Amino acid sequence: MLRIGLTGGMGAGKSTVARILAELGAVIVDSDVIAREVVEPGTAGLAALVAAFGPDILAADSSLDRPALAAKAFGGDDARAMLNSILHPLIGKRTAELIAAAPSDAILVQDIPLLVENGIAPLMNLVLIVDVPTEIRIRRLVEFRGVSESDARARISAQATDEQRRAVADVLLDNSGAAGEIDPVVRQLWAQRLVPFEHNLRTGTPARRKEVRVVPANPEWAAQAQRLIARLWVACGSAASRIDHIGSTAVPGLPAKDVIDLQITVADLAAADGLRDALGAAGFPVRPDNTVDSPKPTAADPEGTDTALWAKRFHQNADPGRLANVHIRAAGSPGQEFALLFRDWLRADPAARAEYLEVKREGEAKAAGLTGEAATLAYLDVKEPWFEAAYDRASAWRGGVEH
Repeated sequence: MLRIGLTGGMGAGKSTVARILAELGAVIVDSDVIAREVVEPGTAGLAALVAAFGPDILAADSSLDRPALAAKAFGGDDARAMLNSILHPLIGKRTAELIAAAPSDAILVQDIPLLVENGIAPLMNLVLIVDVPTEIRIRRLVEFRGVSESDARARISAQATDEQRRAVADVLLDNSGAAGEIDPVVRQLWAQRLVPFEHNLRTGTPARRKEVRVVPANPEWAAQAQRLIARLWVACGSAASRIDHIGSTAVPGLPAKDVIDLQITVADLAAADGLRDALGAAGFPVRPDNTVDSPKPTAADPEGTDTALWAKRFHQNADPGRLANVHIRAAGSPGQEFALLFRDWLRADPAARAEYLEVKREGEAKAAGLTGEAATLAYLDVKEPWFEAAYDRASAWRGGVEH
């Protein structure tokens, strides 16, 4: 199923976003609801809290007095660590039960206040961050929840910073406006990204753009690549020796197609085949029709005809909101080495970058008016001859750098 992580700072309005998503059909797993459930009267969780923080955290009816617990638990790092050590295992167990009970075609949204703090983002197919400036959140907590300003600031300072949340955000939802302003934004996200993403994930369908278009360099490409790489590491584990951002989007300032290219380096292609299911579940289905790079002359194959040397596996992101290609190549293979060399050459050589951009523009022009495979082939018809010749030029550059 498609797993969405939803979080935001205290007072940002996660519950509002979760409510809209639930209305649209999402299955919501709310960590705050679970956190209350596991400390209801008579539970082992409540007994553990009383043992750790004292009986004065109980209300007159023997239920948990949350403000009393908060006053103790948020007073220092040790107290907060104790609270987390009690609650997190209980919340984790109950969360796993709810996820297991959800339908296989669900869009499952996990509302997790400490998603960033606990390093959970790479486990999700997509992360939504509800973003509101700190001072607005403090004002909301004081005005609408009756929290004192000092308490609000203390709780917020104990959470991740806005910058830390934005670093893991695939989607940043600005909820600083008036009530209701975020509704159409969330509904559009659901229709245009989440529903197609779920379909693609379930059917093993890569997301692809119909037309070929070169766009201005996006300074966010590097951060977007790192978020994808974090998910790939979770899927690959020890089977990968390195995962790199390659291709044009890895070259700062270079206009390119808005597609992130990544390379997973493995010991051999048997290891790559062993990753097929794990990558598919992570949101990167395989493209079985793309299994070899164009062979080029090497010391082992001067004629450049041995396709086995250039074999690879190829996956693509199922997320229509962030197209990405994932190339899996064996360590030390010519394709693996050239992918890194080509990127580094372009980073280092302004003239090569300018020349490559001109070729891209020519390919884009030739593909204009075409869609799908026809557009791709027209683009490659212009690009590939230059790319083939770049192999020797990049290799010569490397020799000059090394010597």
